[in-house]
Amino acid sequence: MDLRIFTEPQQGATYDTLLTVAKATEDLGFDAFFRSDHYLRMGNVDGLPGPTDAWITLAGLARETKRIRLGTLMTAGTFRLPGVLAIQVAQVDQMSGGRVELGLGAGWFEEEHKAYGIPFPKEKFARLEEQLEIVTGLWATEPGKTFDFHGTYYDLTNSPALPKPAQDKIPVLVGGHGPTRTPRLAARYADEFNMPFASVEDSERQFGRVRAAAEEAGRPDELTYSNALVVCVGRDDQEVARRADAIGREVDELKLNGLAGSPAEVVDKIGRYAEIGSRRIYLQVLDLDDLDHLELISSQVQSQLS
Repeated sequence: MDLRIFTEPQQGATYDTLLTVAKATEDLGFDAFFRSDHYLRMGNVDGLPGPTDAWITLAGLARETKRIRLGTLMTAGTFRLPGVLAIQVAQVDQMSGGRVELGLGAGWFEEEHKAYGIPFPKEKFARLEEQLEIVTGLWATEPGKTFDFHGTYYDLTNSPALPKPAQDKIPVLVGGHGPTRTPRLAARYADEFNMPFASVEDSERQFGRVRAAAEEAGRPDELTYSNALVVCVGRDDQEVARRADAIGREVDELKLNGLAGSPAEVVDKIGRYAEIGSRRIYLQVLDLDDLDHLELISSQVQSQLS
């Protein structure tokens, strides 16, 4: 089971804070550092000093880290034209020496689009399908050849399909709870399917739908299955309660909907996800100043999963 650190910088984080967490992620032996792609805070936080851009952040971290994978859960398809996104991600992959992964989603948070003047189209899912075809198609085009795409929302003619990533193939993540279209998209374009913030039972059902779609698409064993879950671990009940309070959550709710409690409790629950085929857990870390939390997870949770 791979453990990856997943951050939500729109809730309030500077680049320097993210760099500190990414370096701790690497030093403590975690597999990857991922971040969300949002421009507006959510919930009862001030979000100060303001948002950071996902791919600018990852470009910086690409030069400041050496081992960990770097990526997004999920890049909003509404934020970037697919041709531009393909260039950006390929460049960051080069900057990292081939350690980048792209999670790409439709975009959903209408308020942030209004706040920063970003169009928020109604037909987001159909656009996402074209975006996935374009981004993966550009990267897969052989050097010296060109890429053309003529869809409903995007039109590319005689594209040189450059630059190329450092990796032969950048892993693409698709995720979500949708019962029909999401599994179909994952089966066609994704290397990994991520089920965010869901129970073991709901994850098992969705994994089953994706597996069925992948088999129908002729890719029965090619996808990795993963989950994203909020994490709140403590050496004792008091430490768990303190960490829950710091992120404005209740312990019982976190234990029900995330990975919370003692290291033993969290290891046990991760084991339940492993039993249904999950191979990666993205640990949503909401208090980015609590590096002792990461050290505890590394020493007492991750150490029991290898």
